[in-house]
Amino acid sequence: MTGPYENLVLRHGRPEDSRLPKEMAVYDLLDSLGVSYDRVDHEPMATMEDCRAIDQILDIEICKNLFLCNRQETQFYLLMMPGSKLFRTKVLSAALGSSRLSFAPPSRMEELLNLTPGSVSVLGLMNDTQGRVKFLMDVEAAKPDYIGCHPCMNTSSLKIATADLLEKILPAMHHDVTFVEL
Repeated sequence: MTGPYENLVLRHGRPEDSRLPKEMAVYDLLDSLGVSYDRVDHEPMATMEDCRAIDQILDIEICKNLFLCNRQETQFYLLMMPGSKLFRTKVLSAALGSSRLSFAPPSRMEELLNLTPGSVSVLGLMNDTQGRVKFLMDVEAAKPDYIGCHPCMNTSSLKIATADLLEKILPAMHHDVTFVEL
């Protein structure tokens, strides 16, 4: 691999250097649950296209995570789906019985999940202590043995066993999963 991603290194476990508290809180949670994970540190990833090189290093497909809400901003959803799959608002809106879903404003993302655009992650649900965000997972995203996501910062990517996400991490964050077909 050449270009900006040629010096990326696959690592196991938490970083040894100093990181922002919200990222370190993710590693603290995973370690406290005995969840094994691999990590790649990289430049900020703003798009799924940027993540393709990371996919190859982690030998997974980074999941697309979308923070959505209804028109009134009274219902919030975090949707995890395969990174290569196209998102169709109409299909999800119909599945949820919501007349119209859209991307939630960045201010609500920060308020509810302590996340910023580009770093949306299922792991941000650890910050939703009031349970205001419903977690949705496309059935296809749950099929592989591993999922890929950011540790609440888009300068690292993690490889976590799907079973650990569903059986350990989500329960520890007091969130359930609702599977959807998109």
